[in-house]
Amino acid sequence: MTKPVDHVFLTRLRRLGHVEGVSTLVLFGVAMPLKYGFDMPMAVTIVGSIHGFLFVALVAALVVAIERVPIGWRLALAGALGAVVPFGPFVVDRWLARVGR
Repeated sequence: MTKPVDHVFLTRLRRLGHVEGVSTLVLFGVAMPLKYGFDMPMAVTIVGSIHGFLFVALVAALVVAIERVPIGWRLALAGALGAVVPFGPFVVDRWLARVGR
Protein backbone atom coordinates (compact mmCIF):
# COMPACT_ATOMS: atom_id res chain seq x y z
CA MET A 1 0.00 0.00 0.00
CA THR A 2 1.33 3.44 -0.88
CA LYS A 3 1.41 6.31 1.56
CA PRO A 4 -0.80 9.34 0.88
CA VAL A 5 0.99 12.45 -0.36
CA ASP A 6 1.67 15.09 2.30
CA HIS A 7 0.64 18.09 0.19
CA VAL A 8 1.49 20.65 2.88
CA PHE A 9 5.10 19.46 3.19
CA LEU A 10 5.38 19.16 -0.58
CA THR A 11 4.19 22.75 -1.02
CA ARG A 12 6.72 23.98 1.54
CA LEU A 13 9.48 21.97 -0.12
CA ARG A 14 8.66 23.48 -3.49
CA ARG A 15 8.63 27.00 -2.01
CA LEU A 16 11.99 26.39 -0.38
CA GLY A 17 13.32 25.22 -3.74
CA HIS A 18 12.13 28.44 -5.36
CA VAL A 19 13.74 30.59 -2.69
CA GLU A 20 17.00 28.64 -2.92
CA GLY A 21 16.94 28.93 -6.72
CA VAL A 22 16.45 32.69 -6.53
CA SER A 23 19.28 32.96 -4.00
CA THR A 24 21.57 31.19 -6.48
CA LEU A 25 20.63 33.65 -9.21
CA VAL A 26 21.15 36.63 -6.88
CA LEU A 27 24.54 35.25 -5.86
CA PHE A 28 25.71 34.73 -9.44
CA GLY A 29 23.89 37.65 -11.06
CA VAL A 30 24.22 40.40 -8.45
CA ALA A 31 26.67 39.60 -5.65
CA MET A 32 29.51 38.19 -7.76
CA PRO A 33 29.45 41.08 -10.27
CA LEU A 34 29.50 43.49 -7.30
CA LYS A 35 32.50 41.66 -5.87
CA TYR A 36 34.56 41.38 -9.03
CA GLY A 37 33.35 44.40 -10.97
CA PHE A 38 32.96 46.97 -8.22
CA ASP A 39 35.31 45.65 -5.49
CA MET A 40 32.49 44.91 -3.03
CA PRO A 41 33.36 41.49 -1.55
CA MET A 42 30.87 41.92 1.29
CA ALA A 43 28.03 41.26 -1.18
CA VAL A 44 29.23 37.68 -1.74
CA THR A 45 29.83 37.21 1.97
CA ILE A 46 26.26 38.14 2.84
CA VAL A 47 24.40 36.59 -0.10
CA GLY A 48 26.69 33.54 -0.09
CA SER A 49 25.95 32.88 3.58
CA ILE A 50 22.21 33.12 3.02
CA HIS A 51 22.46 30.92 -0.06
CA GLY A 52 24.53 28.34 1.84
CA PHE A 53 21.95 28.15 4.62
CA LEU A 54 19.13 27.76 2.10
CA PHE A 55 21.04 25.06 0.21
CA VAL A 56 21.59 23.01 3.37
CA ALA A 57 17.93 23.50 4.36
CA LEU A 58 16.76 22.34 0.93
CA VAL A 59 18.93 19.22 0.98
CA ALA A 60 17.69 18.39 4.50
CA ALA A 61 14.07 18.92 3.42
CA LEU A 62 14.60 16.65 0.42
CA VAL A 63 15.91 13.90 2.70
CA VAL A 64 12.90 14.29 4.98
CA ALA A 65 10.59 14.32 1.93
CA ILE A 66 11.69 10.80 0.98
CA GLU A 67 9.56 9.47 3.84
CA ARG A 68 7.19 12.33 4.52
CA VAL A 69 5.81 13.21 1.07
CA PRO A 70 6.95 10.50 -0.07
CA ILE A 71 9.33 11.03 -2.97
CA GLY A 72 11.85 8.58 -4.35
CA TRP A 73 15.51 8.78 -3.43
CA ARG A 74 16.34 9.49 -7.09
CA LEU A 75 14.12 12.58 -7.09
CA ALA A 76 15.70 13.71 -3.80
CA LEU A 77 19.17 13.23 -5.29
CA ALA A 78 18.12 15.11 -8.44
CA GLY A 79 16.84 17.92 -6.22
CA ALA A 80 20.14 18.13 -4.35
CA LEU A 81 22.16 18.08 -7.58
CA GLY A 82 19.78 20.54 -9.22
CA ALA A 83 20.33 22.99 -6.38
CA VAL A 84 23.98 23.26 -7.42
CA VAL A 85 23.12 24.49 -10.91
CA PRO A 86 21.49 27.85 -11.70
CA PHE A 87 17.84 27.29 -12.67
CA GLY A 88 18.16 23.65 -11.49
CA PRO A 89 15.63 24.00 -8.66
CA PHE A 90 13.05 25.29 -11.14
CA VAL A 91 13.49 22.21 -13.31
CA VAL A 92 13.22 19.91 -10.28
CA ASP A 93 10.10 21.80 -9.19
CA ARG A 94 8.30 20.58 -12.30
CA TRP A 95 9.09 16.99 -11.28
CA LEU A 96 7.96 17.67 -7.71
CA ALA A 97 4.70 19.11 -9.04
CA ARG A 98 3.94 15.75 -10.64
CA VAL A 99 4.23 14.05 -7.25
CA GLY A 100 1.36 16.16 -5.95
CA ARG A 101 -1.01 15.10 -8.70
